[in-house]
Formats: sequence, C-alpha cells, structure tokens
Amino acid sequence: MAGRWIETWEPEDETFWREKGERVARRNLWFSVLSEHIGFSIWTLWSVMVLFMGPEYGVDPAGKFFLISTATLVGALVRVPYTFAVARFGGRNWTIFSAVSLLVPTLAAYLVMEPGTSYATFVVVAALTGIGGGNFASSMTNINAFFPLRKKGWALGLNAGGGNIGVPVVQLIGLLVIGTLGASHPRIVLGVYIPLIVVSAVCAALYMDNLRPVKNDGGAALEAVRDPHTWIMSVLYIGTFGSFIGYSFAFGLVLQTQFGRTPLQAASLTFIGPLLGSLIRPVGGRLADRYGGARITLATFGAMAAATVVVIQASRSSSLPVFLVGFIALFVLTGLGNGSTYKMIPGIFHAKALAQGLDGEAAASQGRRISGAAMGLIGAVGALGGLAINLAFRQSFQTSGTGTAAFWSFLAFYGVCSAVTWAVYLRRPAPAPVPTKPQIGYAEV
Repeated sequence: MAGRWIETWEPEDETFWREKGERVARRNLWFSVLSEHIGFSIWTLWSVMVLFMGPEYGVDPAGKFFLISTATLVGALVRVPYTFAVARFGGRNWTIFSAVSLLVPTLAAYLVMEPGTSYATFVVVAALTGIGGGNFASSMTNINAFFPLRKKGWALGLNAGGGNIGVPVVQLIGLLVIGTLGASHPRIVLGVYIPLIVVSAVCAALYMDNLRPVKNDGGAALEAVRDPHTWIMSVLYIGTFGSFIGYSFAFGLVLQTQFGRTPLQAASLTFIGPLLGSLIRPVGGRLADRYGGARITLATFGAMAAATVVVIQASRSSSLPVFLVGFIALFVLTGLGNGSTYKMIPGIFHAKALAQGLDGEAAASQGRRISGAAMGLIGAVGALGGLAINLAFRQSFQTSGTGTAAFWSFLAFYGVCSAVTWAVYLRRPAPAPVPTKPQIGYAEV
C-alpha cells in the first residue's frame, strides 16, 4: 500500500467516486492537512520569535518587520516550483520531502536564537523558514487533483484551513512558553516542532498516494500564464490570503509597537485572529459551493472594507478594545474570502472549457489541467500580498509611529478588489446567442 502510484483516477465519475475515489481522496486530504499545518507553523515561526527578541537583541521594530517580511517573500517565491513538484515527483513523495526539509530552518533557528547573533544571520535564518510557505502550493495542487469539481470548495477550504491553523498553533505554543518560563526561552518552541516534523513526514510515507494521471504540462502552465483570469484571481487572492498571512505575521508586533503591549500581553492576543480565520476558511468554501464563489468573495471584500474603517478609527483614537474587534473581524473575513476565492479558480477554468465546446469529462479534465497550473501562480502572487502588508506597516511605523497610514492603503485596495470582482464575475454580460451546450456563468464559480 505504502508508496503506491494510482494509475487511473476519475473523480467526476460518480460510480468511481462512490466505490473507491472518495475514501482514498479523504485519506490523502487528512494527511495533507497535517503536513501543510506544520509547514505554516514553520513559515510563520518568526512572528513568534520576534516576541522573544527583547532589547538585548538590539533589533528595533523596523528590523523585526523586515525579518518577518523576508520569511513572507521567500514563502511566496517558492510556491511556484512547489506547485509543479507534485506532478514531477508525486504528491506523496513530495509531501515527504517537503516535510523533512522543514528540519533545516527549525534547527538553524534553534542554533542562532540568542542575544549576540548578528542581524544578518537572523535574516538568513528567517529566509529559510520561507520553504514552509511552499508546502501550501504543493498541497493544494495535490488535493485539487483528488476531488471532483462539486467537492472542491469544501476539500480545498478544509485543506487550506487546516494548514492555516498552523499559524495560531505556533503562536499559542509561544504564548505558553512566554507565560510559564518568560521571554528568554525561544528554543523550547523550536524543540516542540522538531519531532512534529518527523511525525508528519512518516505519516505521509505511510498513508498518502501518488496519482499517475497528474503530470506536468508545460502547455497548461503557459496557458495559465497567458489567461487574464489567472492574474485577476491573483489580485483577489492578494486581498484575501495576502491579508491573512500579512496580518498573522504583523499582529503581535503591531500590538507591541503601537499599543505598548508586553511580549506576554501581545502573545495572549495574537493567536485569536489567525485561529478564527483558519477555522472559518472551510465555511467560505462551503458557502461558495452553494451560492457561488464570486458572490461570497464580493460580500467578503465589502465587509473587509468596513472592518478596516473600524480599525482606522481605533488606531487614530488609540482604543485597543475597538482595534481588537476590528482586526479580529478582518481575520475572520479573510478566512471566508480565502475559501471562496480558491473555489472560484477551478470553476472559472471549467466554465471556460464548457464555453470552448467541451463537455462532460473532457471539460472537467481541461478545467483541472489549467486550474492546477494556475493555482501555484495565484498562490505565489497572493502570498506576496503578505509581504506588501508587512512592508506597509514597516514604512507606516517608521514615518508616523502608528499603523494608520498602512490601514488606509489596505482600505483602498479592498475597494479595488470589490470593483474587480463585480465587474469581471458578477456584472451581467451583454445579451448573446443561446449556447448549444450547457454553460456555467461566472457568478456560479
């Protein structure tokens, strides 16, 4: 059983799905979630490590924002090769490798995390943790291939949400260490993750599968790059996932820098937003399955703009309770939007395949082919939104000592995302001749 390659995989065939496919797909999903969960924890490790870096480390707030920005950037860039690695090496095989590779940044951080280490060394080690961000792309591409279109919103939402929970979990572990032993023991956090990384790699080896039909398709990648929907969805994903990961990295530092919270006080609040945002991501996928991803995405961006207004007012009046309400609402909304936007991707390319005259399994296969290639690009560009958020915070705090200016820029961007979602995927098109084959409207994706 272990290490087997599945030669035939037809999830759109309801008989195949009922008799065999669903059981196999669900098993791979659960262990994919485990590996991706650990990957997210390592990727966002420095959102916790900076809380341990007191004055004795000699790193100012701008320097700390740069550390977490470095991890965000590398995590975004490696998503592209990680996407194509699944087809090249097999989903199971790559999950094993990507899990084991997390030992490198974890052990490196364990060695250097002490006062007196040069800032350049911290930057290099923070960059290494970026490989954890790549796990998301390979995991989502792999799970996308296992499930039929009608189940993708739920499956991708659960896979991503379970991975996203790695963010609040590592922050909770950091809180436990700071709360019980103080801020001088960061290595304990790192020591917790070393055996967990090994467990995730062993589980992938024992219980996951490779799909032989999933192959790299240079033509699909080129089509995805050329298709405007890839880049439109990248912009929307910057607004949802970019916000989620950027806020996850920055939340604790904002509380310390703008509201004067101690490391323990910041850590006791930091995990709440990412936890709620992660848990609700599958709900966003479910709602998108039922009502259409574009509708849920538009509603989400409108609500994110409203929450950002609340945060701006709280930032200007230095009201921590109101700030927390608005900021945590943003996390919840990014989680909903993450689920709905990722549901849109396979739906969009399936709709395009139908519009080209394909139907049945041919349309489903074409949709999977292009959406699988597009997901890596969209995930990478979306993650760069996290970098933009951290750099915006860094600049805002450097120039004014608060994050208010950064939030104004985020508000403007959410307005752009709302307009794009409506104009491209919801605005009624001009009347056209009745098609000869069934079509899926973009509002339903």
